[in-house]
Amino acid sequence: MGLFGKSESKKEVLSHREFEQVFDAYYTYVRNYIYYKCGNAELSEDIAQDAFVKLWEHRNKIDKTSLKSYLYTIAGNLLINKKKRELLKFKFLNLQTDRSEQKNPEYLMEMREFDQKLQDALAKIPEGAREVFLMNRIDDLKYREISERLGIGMKAVEKRMSRALAVLRDELDKNL
Repeated sequence: MGLFGKSESKKEVLSHREFEQVFDAYYTYVRNYIYYKCGNAELSEDIAQDAFVKLWEHRNKIDKTSLKSYLYTIAGNLLINKKKRELLKFKFLNLQTDRSEQKNPEYLMEMREFDQKLQDALAKIPEGAREVFLMNRIDDLKYREISERLGIGMKAVEKRMSRALAVLRDELDKNL
């Protein structure tokens, strides 16, 4: 049967030709999926390419019937790992800046506590609402731009932003 047929063996190695077919069929979709998540065209290109490299490296271990979901999972995990590294780098640089300024230790402790409370509050926002909130507040995107990038309506963007602000307000009121 064909590349995506049900009668294929699960452990059958993906051939070079089949890999090219998968690449041609899914590359744009995987790239767009990552772009919608991060809003960075260059990063989405890099991650999409890395996802296909990983697919090729693991071609003898995958079930051909689940290639699409496997690619999306790989790409999503690569993005998460990239964001974690960026956050770690950001925290490290902030810590270095704080140390170099030699601020009052009490002030530094309060800032760390506030930062932790803010991070905890952001983590409690549902994923879709958090994505809209960060795209608006961090990337300075207008609701219309967010709507286009995520492929959702303006009302959905407004509702998600409203939900994000409500969760933040509740969490910060509890903790401050």
